[in-house]
Amino acid sequence: MNWNKGFTSRYYCTVVDKVSWRDLERYELTGGSVSKSNSNLMESADVDMTQIPGEGEVEVWIRIWLDARQADDGGHEAIFTGLMSAPSVEWDGNRQSYRAECFSVLKPADDIFLPRGWYAAAGMNGAQQAAELLGAGPAPVEYEDNAPALARTIVAEDNETKLSMAIKILKAIGWRIRILGDGRISILPKATEPVIDLDPLENDCVELSVTDTRDWFSCPNVFRASYNDLTAIARDDDEASPLSTISRGREVWMDEADCVLNDGESIGEYAERRLKEEQSPARQIKYFRRFNPDALPGEIARVSHPAQNIEGLFRISTQRIDLGYGARTQEEAVEV
Repeated sequence: MNWNKGFTSRYYCTVVDKVSWRDLERYELTGGSVSKSNSNLMESADVDMTQIPGEGEVEVWIRIWLDARQADDGGHEAIFTGLMSAPSVEWDGNRQSYRAECFSVLKPADDIFLPRGWYAAAGMNGAQQAAELLGAGPAPVEYEDNAPALARTIVAEDNETKLSMAIKILKAIGWRIRILGDGRISILPKATEPVIDLDPLENDCVELSVTDTRDWFSCPNVFRASYNDLTAIARDDDEASPLSTISRGREVWMDEADCVLNDGESIGEYAERRLKEEQSPARQIKYFRRFNPDALPGEIARVSHPAQNIEGLFRISTQRIDLGYGARTQEEAVEV
């Protein structure tokens, strides 16, 4: 099926067996949305339905499906898999409906605290260690081979969860988490090649309204970094810098604790590097487009819209998929 062209859509959800990770009974949906981002839990969903899956249970695993039709072709795609909480009941006269909030497959790992003093030792396979932490729930976890080893030992902080530790480990080795629509968790390197082309001539799937911004206002001119018992402060006091303390006439601070240093990097060098990074805000665009199952947060889109002076590679940061006509997708992306 060509996802670049229009299609009609129908949605439903299935209860997912926690052991086999397969679909069980089916329930129809009347509306809702799915949100995806690069935040800790990465995904969530709100759904409307006329029946309750797993009635009487505190929570149930569900999977949201899209059935798409396009001329003589069609597609059957899982959009989201997660943990449904007890739905709220809504009445419209004598008509009863339910609205439920659904949580990411990463929620079980986020609900488990690590023992004080737990650590991931230097030299360990970072992807394998993260996969073991994320395996706290029933969702399958897989990771690519040849992951970098940890350059240093990472020790759990107070209130450290399995999820937050896995994210620290992956940040240290420069890898990422990707969640597929069927709930499988993948650990893999950061994307470097585009998975979708957004071009009005070759792939006219983006609506004309595009927002193009750079957030200069929140850029810091003082950066404080902490690592174990060490603290370093980097300042921009350069008269020639438009963001400096002198040019702006005020200090704008940014603080970062438990920093992940590069191999051989001092805490002072880290603070200087991060200040420069934060003073170079990336170009961010917002737009609506047609749904495409391959374009997930963390993936790269090639955007070519000369009329809006937008040309280049952009990493998808957030999505909101409407469970309505054509699975309209609202998206934000940051220039690579």
